[in-house]
Amino acid sequence: MDMMISNLQQQRQVTEQLRREAAIQRITVSQAVNDIIRFIIDHEQEDCLLVGFSSQKANPFREKSSCTLL
Repeated sequence: MDMMISNLQQQRQVTEQLRREAAIQRITVSQAVNDIIRFIIDHEQEDCLLVGFSSQKANPFREKSSCTLL
């Protein structure tokens, strides 16, 4: 009996999830790609990987201080 109740609860959760997913507004892939391209072009001046960093300390990818063993 407990197994039937558990299965019923799982099926309700699946049904609720499918309803949420069905309600999501979707756009075409070509529109999504155009939006991504527009975003990249609009924000490329702020991209540190493209324009560089203002100082070496501002670079989170810089090599950390090296450790030397004697």
